[in-house]
Amino acid sequence: MSKITKILIANRGEIAVRVIRTARNLGFRTVAVYSEADANALHVQEADQAVCIGAAAVGESYLVAENILAAAKQTGADAIHPGYGFLSENAAFCQDCEAQGIAFIGPRAEAIELMGSKRLSKIAMLEADVPCILGYQGADQAEQTLLAKAQEIGFPLMVKASAGGGGRGMRLVLAQSELAEQIRTARSEAETAFGNGELILERAVIEPRHIEIQVFADEHGNAVYLGERDCSIQRRHQKVVEEAPSPFVAPDLRKRMGEAAVNAAKACHYRGAGTVEFLVDKDKNFYFLEMNTRLQVEHPVTELITGLDLVAWQLKVAAGERLPLTQEQVTLTGHAVEVRLYAEDPRNNFMPQTGKICLWDYPQRPGIRMDHGIQTGQEISPFYDPMIAKVIAYGDDRNEAIRRLASAVQDTKLLGLNNNKLFLQNVLRHPVFFKGEATTAFIEQHFTADVSMDQKLPTPSTLAKAALLYFQRGAKHKQAQQFNWSNAIAQTYVCKLDVDGEETSLSLTANGRDFTINQGENHTTLQLLSCDENRCVYIENGIRERLDFAFACDTLYLDDGSGHFIVEDITYQPATSAAGSGSGQIKAAMDGAIVELFVNEGDTVEAGQTLVILEAMKMEHALKAGISGTVTTIGCEAGQQVKSKQLLITVEGA
Repeated sequence: MSKITKILIANRGEIAVRVIRTARNLGFRTVAVYSEADANALHVQEADQAVCIGAAAVGESYLVAENILAAAKQTGADAIHPGYGFLSENAAFCQDCEAQGIAFIGPRAEAIELMGSKRLSKIAMLEADVPCILGYQGADQAEQTLLAKAQEIGFPLMVKASAGGGGRGMRLVLAQSELAEQIRTARSEAETAFGNGELILERAVIEPRHIEIQVFADEHGNAVYLGERDCSIQRRHQKVVEEAPSPFVAPDLRKRMGEAAVNAAKACHYRGAGTVEFLVDKDKNFYFLEMNTRLQVEHPVTELITGLDLVAWQLKVAAGERLPLTQEQVTLTGHAVEVRLYAEDPRNNFMPQTGKICLWDYPQRPGIRMDHGIQTGQEISPFYDPMIAKVIAYGDDRNEAIRRLASAVQDTKLLGLNNNKLFLQNVLRHPVFFKGEATTAFIEQHFTADVSMDQKLPTPSTLAKAALLYFQRGAKHKQAQQFNWSNAIAQTYVCKLDVDGEETSLSLTANGRDFTINQGENHTTLQLLSCDENRCVYIENGIRERLDFAFACDTLYLDDGSGHFIVEDITYQPATSAAGSGSGQIKAAMDGAIVELFVNEGDTVEAGQTLVILEAMKMEHALKAGISGTVTTIGCEAGQQVKSKQLLITVEGA
C-alpha cells in the first residue's frame, strides 16, 4: 500500500482547484505548479505550496515532465495527480513517476498506452467481447489497403486518427470519390497533431447518441460502473452539454453498457477512474468509441447523482485501498446537467478570446455548483484552453435540473471578454433538448440560426443602454451639472460608439431620471433608477430590469441578457478609416503568436487572401486581407507574441 501525504497537481485552472479542494478535505498537503503566465492564478493561491515550472507556453511548462518531477522532489510530494489534458494520458510520464517512487494517481502506463491508440484499443475490445462498430483497424496502413477495406465496410464512413482526439484527424466520408483525399488529409493532420499517422476506418453511425460510462477499478481486482453520462450535444466533436443519467437510457441498457465498460476496464487491468465512451444508435445498439484513461471534464454530474467524490476515490485507490462500494451499493438519485463556460465568441465562429476579467461572480444557491479557476482581475492568456469554468446543476428530476442550470448561467457575471453564456442558456432552453431528443447532430439541425451566433452587433436597445452608461459615468467623473436628478430642463447630447469596428452615432436627451436615446429611426426610452459600479437598474417599456457592466479605462463591457459586448466611446476621436471588414489594416484578433507570414512588403494581394496565421488557445486562426491592394507595412514576424488589436499588416487599396 502506497503512503501518500503530499500531492502535486500537475495541471492548472479549474481542475487543479477542484483536486486541491478534495485533497485538503482528506488531510493531504498540496503543491501547485504554474507557468510564468499563471503566477497569480487561483490554483496557485489555493495550494499549500507552489513551484514555477517554466515559461507561459505549455511546451515549456505544463508539458515538461522533467520540470514537474523536479518540483515534486523539491517539495517532497509523494504523489502526482495529472488532472485531465496535458500529461494525464502520457504513458511515459506515468512510468517516470513510478520510477522515481512517486505515486501516479491514475492507471498504469500499459493501460494508458493501449487505450491511447484507437486501433489497438479496438482490437483489445473485440477480444473482450465489447461491441464495436464494423471497421478496419489493421496494421497495414497502405493507402491502397485502406481504400479496399473502405469498399468492404461501405459508406458513409468515418476516417479516424488512431492517436489523439478532439476531432483532429477525423473525417466523415459520404462517397468513394472523396475517400482518397480525405485519407491523405486526415493522415497529415494526425501526423502534425500527434506525431502518429495511423488511421482506422469505421462505418459511420448517423445521428447517434454519445453515451459514456464512468468506471472505477482498484488494485484488488474490483471494478464498478457509476452510471452513464449523455454528451450528445457537441460542436466540432467538442462536448457542450453533459447530463446524468441519460434521458435515452433505460435500466436494462444501462446495465448492459455498464457491464461492457467494466469488461473493457478489466481487459486492460485498469486502475482508478476511467470513462468508456459509446455511440448508441436510434435502435439502442451501442458501440465502443474509445476509453479515456483519466478523470473526465464532466465528472461532476456523476458525483451529483451518486453522492460520491470521484477525486477522493482516485486518491484512495492510488493509496492501495479497495473501492468504497460494490456494484450493488451504487445508487443513482435525481438528475444533473453541466455546461462548459468558454472565453470564446459564438458570434465570430466561436473564436477564442483573451483579455482581463473585469467582473466575475456567480449565483450560490441550492442545486448549483460552479467549478472554476478564475477571479476578477485575472488575465485570460492565449496559451491555454479557453474553457474557464463549468456550471453544474442538480434537481430531483431532469426538468428541475435544466431550469436551475439555465437560470444560473444567465445570472453568472462574466465581463471583460466575449463568452458563450447566451449560447449555453439558449441551448438549455431549446425544446429539442428539453424533450431529451438531442443527438450529436443537434447543433447543425436545430441551432445554426440561433441569435447567440447570428446577431453580430448589439440591438438599438443595448446601444442605448451603453450610451446611458457613458453619460452617467461622465457625469459622475466630472461632477457636472448636466446630470441632475432635479433638473427639469431637457438637454441633448450626441455620442459615437464603436463595437467590433462598427460605428454608431446616437443622441441622448436627459430629463431628470428619464432618457430618450435616438439611433436613426430607432428610439429607446429608459428611466434610470440606480447605477453603481457594476450594476444599472432601469425601467424599459414599463418593465424594471437590471444589467451588469464594467469599465476599464474608457472601454465598456456590458451584458444586458442579449450577449456580452465590448463598446468604445469614440465621440471625440478623429475620424479614421475602419480597421474591420473592408479595411487595409490587419490586426491581431486576440493575444497570440505569429505562426507564419505569407506576404512581404510590396506584394499585391486580393481581398480574402490569407496573409498571416495567428496561434492562440491551441488553435490556428487565418487573418485575411479586407481589401485588394499592395502590402505597404509589416509589423510582425514569425514566432513573435502579439497583443489583441495590434496592427500586423497594412494594405493600401488599389
